[in-house]
Amino acid sequence: MDGTHFISSGTAEERAIARDRKGLVTQNCLAACDFDHNFTYISTGWEGSVSDSTMYIDSRTTDLKVQPGKYYLADAGFPLASALLTPYRGVRYHLAEWGRADLRYVANF
Repeated sequence: MDGTHFISSGTAEERAIARDRKGLVTQNCLAACDFDHNFTYISTGWEGSVSDSTMYIDSRTTDLKVQPGKYYLADAGFPLASALLTPYRGVRYHLAEWGRADLRYVANF
């Protein structure tokens, strides 16, 4: 699950609230897909200034249903919630770090 921005245009009033954190006029959309890359949920039409967390909370209160025991994988922009798997706060997850890691040590389990 993630939010994604699409470039948009509108009236001067709409442009004022649609500016994202990079200064572009965008619409933010919340989308979720399964492991087969099929979309399972989409919420569109949000102003670019709206956060992923806000879109998720609104979606959960209106029409996004998550079956018990099921979870969505999300990034750190989402809230801590019972239906989301988000990264641990303060832990850096960068693939480049793994590429430079000394992987000669193998744990015996």
